[in-house]
Formats: sequence, C-alpha cells, structure tokens
Amino acid sequence: QFLLVESGGGLVHPGGSLRLSCAVPDFAWNYYAISWHRQAPGKERGEREAVACIGNNEEEITYTDSVKGRFAISRNAADRTVYLLMDNLKPEDTGVYYCAADRRFDRSCSLESTPSTFWGQGTQVTVSS
Repeated sequence: QFLLVESGGGLVHPGGSLRLSCAVPDFAWNYYAISWHRQAPGKERGEREAVACIGNNEEEITYTDSVKGRFAISRNAADRTVYLLMDNLKPEDTGVYYCAADRRFDRSCSLESTPSTFWGQGTQVTVSS
C-alpha cells in the first residue's frame, strides 16, 4: 500500500509560518519525486494547484511563481520525510495541502500530476487574522 501521511497544518495569521511534513514509505524514497499541491476553498479536486516539487535526490526543485521566495521544499533521508516550509503566509495560501508522489526514472520532478500520481489525505492550512 502506498501511503503518504501529511501533518503540520493549522491556523496562522498573515505573515506567519508553518512547516508541513509528508512521511514517505521506505520502498518509495529513492524512486519517487514528491510534490506539494493545494486545493483552495470551493475548488474541485481537478483544480488543485501544484506549489513545489523535489526530485529523489534534491538535484531538481521547482516552485510555482506565487510561492517563490516564501516556500522551501526539502527532503530528510534519515526520517523519510519531505518538508514544506512556508513563510510570510498570505490569506490566499489557505487550502488543503496534499503531498503527492510520482515514479521517476531520473532525478527530475514535475508540477504536473498524472493518473498514476499517489496522493496523501491532505492537511488544512488556514491563513486568517
């Protein structure tokens, strides 16, 4: 079973920070690129926005323009966890954040999901004063 487990969401004021975690199965660690996506309130699953991705050895990292300079994605092999550090949060960052995994045969990553993408259950992030 391919199980991704997110944690770290919560309520934060504008300008605040949160760190999201995604626990990745051992068997997938070296073979899957990991990405973070968010689903804003009122949006459908097909309207999820990819915000960041990281290849299986951190050589490739990509961010969507709206989070560049504010979000940082990283991998920790010791605990098989991918992190998304979010700084200077804005109300428009509110949504359910999903961790996703895609099989890669190189060290690249992509912000595009496919029918073969594995998804976590999501964690709620609310930015509000």
